[in-house]
Amino acid sequence: QVQLVESGGGLVQAGGSLRLSCAASGTIFSNYRMGWFRQAPGKEREFVAAIDWSGGYTNYADSVKGRFTISRDNAKNTVYLQMNSLKPEDTAVYFCATSRSVLTIANVDYWGKGTLVTVSS
Repeated sequence: QVQLVESGGGLVQAGGSLRLSCAASGTIFSNYRMGWFRQAPGKEREFVAAIDWSGGYTNYADSVKGRFTISRDNAKNTVYLQMNSLKPEDTAVYFCATSRSVLTIANVDYWGKGTLVTVSS
């Protein structure tokens, strides 16, 4: 069993930055990938970014490439999402997730409860 707890969401003006954190506890295996999804009001949940255990592999949605950076601190079992140049369309609930496979919605083994990010124009 793995527990994921997100933090760092809030209200920010367009062009601003936020850093989300996801603290993991429980039985975490080294082959687990971790990452972030988001769900905007009235829209489906979508992939944002993923990272493997070593940090050598990262993947981003096209909509956030060049603006968001995912990283992890294995000593703290924590994954981060640094979000820069935020846009109103980034407004969503951001969910941390982990998978033993490719990180897609269908493959997620555990979800966090989410943290709300609101970007004002």
